[in-house]
Amino acid sequence: MDDVRVAAIASLTPLEELDDDPFLVDTRSQHAMCARWADDNGYVVTRRLLCYGLRPDHDALWADVDEGAVDVFVAPNERVLARALTDVSGFLAECVRRGVRLETAGFDEPAYDGPMKAGVHRRLSMPTAGYDGS
Repeated sequence: MDDVRVAAIASLTPLEELDDDPFLVDTRSQHAMCARWADDNGYVVTRRLLCYGLRPDHDALWADVDEGAVDVFVAPNERVLARALTDVSGFLAECVRRGVRLETAGFDEPAYDGPMKAGVHRRLSMPTAGYDGS
Protein backbone atom coordinates (compact mmCIF):
# COMPACT_ATOMS: atom_id res chain seq x y z
CA MET A 1 0.00 0.00 0.00
CA ASP A 2 1.26 3.48 -0.85
CA ASP A 3 2.00 5.92 1.92
CA VAL A 4 -0.53 8.65 2.56
CA ARG A 5 1.35 11.86 1.78
CA VAL A 6 0.81 14.86 4.01
CA ALA A 7 1.39 18.57 3.53
CA ALA A 8 1.97 20.18 6.94
CA ILE A 9 0.75 23.78 7.22
CA ALA A 10 2.44 26.18 9.64
CA SER A 11 1.74 29.88 10.13
CA LEU A 12 4.55 32.22 9.24
CA THR A 13 3.77 34.73 11.98
CA PRO A 14 6.13 37.70 12.47
CA LEU A 15 8.75 37.42 15.20
CA GLU A 16 7.36 40.61 16.77
CA GLU A 17 4.40 38.55 18.02
CA LEU A 18 6.60 36.10 19.97
CA ASP A 19 5.70 37.45 23.42
CA ASP A 20 1.97 37.56 22.71
CA ASP A 21 1.56 34.24 20.90
CA PRO A 22 4.74 32.15 20.80
CA PHE A 23 3.18 29.04 19.28
CA LEU A 24 2.03 30.94 16.19
CA VAL A 25 5.61 32.17 15.74
CA ASP A 26 7.28 28.83 16.44
CA THR A 27 7.05 27.13 13.06
CA ARG A 28 9.37 24.33 14.18
CA SER A 29 6.93 23.26 16.92
CA GLN A 30 4.00 23.61 14.54
CA HIS A 31 5.64 21.34 11.98
CA ALA A 32 6.71 18.90 14.71
CA MET A 33 3.09 18.65 15.84
CA CYS A 34 2.01 17.90 12.26
CA ALA A 35 4.78 15.30 11.88
CA ARG A 36 3.70 13.61 15.12
CA TRP A 37 0.11 13.47 13.85
CA ALA A 38 1.25 12.01 10.53
CA ASP A 39 3.45 9.44 12.26
CA ASP A 40 0.67 8.46 14.68
CA ASN A 41 -1.55 7.78 11.65
CA GLY A 42 1.07 5.91 9.63
CA TYR A 43 1.39 8.77 7.13
CA VAL A 44 4.46 10.57 5.82
CA VAL A 45 5.00 14.35 5.61
CA THR A 46 6.14 15.14 2.08
CA ARG A 47 5.68 18.91 2.12
CA ARG A 48 6.14 21.57 4.78
CA LEU A 49 4.28 24.78 4.03
CA LEU A 50 4.84 28.15 5.72
CA CYS A 51 1.90 30.45 5.11
CA TYR A 52 0.76 33.85 6.31
CA GLY A 53 -2.55 35.15 5.04
CA LEU A 54 -2.45 33.01 1.92
CA ARG A 55 -5.51 32.90 -0.34
CA PRO A 56 -7.19 29.47 -0.34
CA ASP A 57 -6.69 29.15 -4.11
CA HIS A 58 -2.99 30.09 -4.09
CA ASP A 59 -0.85 27.87 -6.33
CA ALA A 60 1.65 27.22 -3.51
CA LEU A 61 -1.03 25.24 -1.69
CA TRP A 62 -2.13 23.18 -4.65
CA ALA A 63 0.93 22.47 -6.80
CA ASP A 64 1.81 19.24 -4.96
CA VAL A 65 -1.82 18.16 -4.90
CA ASP A 66 -2.10 18.72 -8.64
CA GLU A 67 1.07 16.64 -9.16
CA GLY A 68 -0.37 13.81 -7.04
CA ALA A 69 2.25 14.27 -4.30
CA VAL A 70 -0.12 15.25 -1.45
CA ASP A 71 -3.21 13.42 -0.19
CA VAL A 72 -3.92 15.28 3.07
CA PHE A 73 -3.30 18.72 4.55
CA VAL A 74 -2.69 18.93 8.29
CA ALA A 75 -2.29 21.95 10.52
CA PRO A 76 -1.59 21.92 14.25
CA ASN A 77 -4.96 23.53 15.05
CA GLU A 78 -7.60 25.98 13.87
CA ARG A 79 -5.66 28.99 15.19
CA VAL A 80 -2.74 28.19 12.90
CA LEU A 81 -5.06 27.73 9.93
CA ALA A 82 -6.75 31.06 10.66
CA ARG A 83 -3.38 32.82 10.60
CA ALA A 84 -1.95 30.87 7.66
CA LEU A 85 -4.94 31.38 5.35
CA THR A 86 -7.20 34.32 4.56
CA ASP A 87 -10.28 32.12 4.38
CA VAL A 88 -10.30 28.76 6.16
CA SER A 89 -13.82 27.85 5.05
CA GLY A 90 -12.88 28.68 1.46
CA PHE A 91 -9.81 26.45 1.78
CA LEU A 92 -11.93 23.63 3.20
CA ALA A 93 -14.36 24.01 0.29
CA GLU A 94 -11.44 23.83 -2.15
CA CYS A 95 -10.16 20.70 -0.38
CA VAL A 96 -13.57 19.07 -0.75
CA ARG A 97 -13.75 20.10 -4.40
CA ARG A 98 -10.32 18.58 -5.09
CA GLY A 99 -10.85 15.48 -2.95
CA VAL A 100 -8.13 16.27 -0.41
CA ARG A 101 -8.65 15.92 3.32
CA LEU A 102 -7.93 18.73 5.75
CA GLU A 103 -7.07 17.66 9.30
CA THR A 104 -5.88 19.31 12.48
CA ALA A 105 -3.39 17.54 14.73
CA GLY A 106 -5.30 18.53 17.86
CA PHE A 107 -2.44 18.18 20.35
CA ASP A 108 -1.98 20.66 23.19
CA GLU A 109 0.22 23.61 22.38
CA PRO A 110 3.45 23.74 24.38
CA ALA A 111 3.60 26.12 27.34
CA TYR A 112 6.33 28.62 26.58
CA ASP A 113 8.58 29.95 29.33
CA GLY A 114 11.28 32.59 28.96
CA PRO A 115 14.06 30.23 27.83
CA MET A 116 11.79 28.59 25.23
CA LYS A 117 10.83 31.99 23.81
CA ALA A 118 14.50 32.98 23.76
CA GLY A 119 15.34 29.82 21.82
CA VAL A 120 12.65 30.54 19.25
CA HIS A 121 13.89 34.12 18.97
CA ARG A 122 17.51 33.01 18.44
CA ARG A 123 16.56 30.42 15.86
CA LEU A 124 14.40 32.79 13.85
CA SER A 125 16.50 35.92 14.15
CA MET A 126 19.87 34.35 13.25
CA PRO A 127 19.24 31.89 10.39
CA THR A 128 21.93 33.36 8.17
CA ALA A 129 24.54 33.43 10.94
CA GLY A 130 24.84 29.66 10.82
CA TYR A 131 22.72 29.04 13.91
CA ASP A 132 21.07 25.63 13.54
CA GLY A 133 18.50 25.88 16.33
CA SER A 134 20.42 23.76 18.83
